[in-house]
Amino acid sequence: MGMADALRPVEAKTRLYEQVLDRLRNYVVEGGLGAGDRLPPERDLAARLGVSRASVKQAIVVLEVQGLVEVRHGGGTYLVRDSLEVESVEQLVERRRRLPDVLDAREALETKLAELAAERRTQEDLAELRAALGVMGEEIEEGADGVEGDRLFHAAVTSAAHSGILAEFMRSIADQITESRHESLRQPGRPVRSLAQHMAIFEAIEAGEPRQAAAAMRRHVRTVAKVRLLDWDPEGDGSQPG
Repeated sequence: MGMADALRPVEAKTRLYEQVLDRLRNYVVEGGLGAGDRLPPERDLAARLGVSRASVKQAIVVLEVQGLVEVRHGGGTYLVRDSLEVESVEQLVERRRRLPDVLDAREALETKLAELAAERRTQEDLAELRAALGVMGEEIEEGADGVEGDRLFHAAVTSAAHSGILAEFMRSIADQITESRHESLRQPGRPVRSLAQHMAIFEAIEAGEPRQAAAAMRRHVRTVAKVRLLDWDPEGDGSQPG
């Protein structure tokens, strides 16, 4: 299949934008496109695929939600990665359904853990927190999202709280927390912001300031909760949220 064939018109079925996604994935493969390359304008894509611009816009929003493209204001749509390996819409919908509950639990548990950590941390705990900040900083410098450093930091806060039952609660939702971590850190500019918030949490814990530590963690988890996926309407017209 050549690049011209990749953008052949789609058949009319439910969720046209899912077929648009499929065509775009093929187009990127056939064209050998990679990170930093620009996709054709929405108007051109709509004409070549024989669909409305709304369907193209919906497809682009799904790619944006997954961190696969960056939509620049007035400047087009650019690939963030070397392929468009798109998750199924069903998986996205399921994750969107799960996320709010997980984020509520994280705010409740991690705010208290940070407060306790400021009261109970040992020198060993502080060393673990510093090490986690170092890992995340190195990951970001290398162009990664900082997922491992983020995991280590929150694990170190949990450990520093010295609360067995709260740590058990955290373990029980570990998979969902990992999912929320990946979702958050794929947001543009988020890793650097997260690292700065981790520093604020660390400084309050190090200073032995429980209220400040809790407030810093609450701010952080509320930032984590701001993800593009929660603005996305799978049945909507693809327009940007207000």
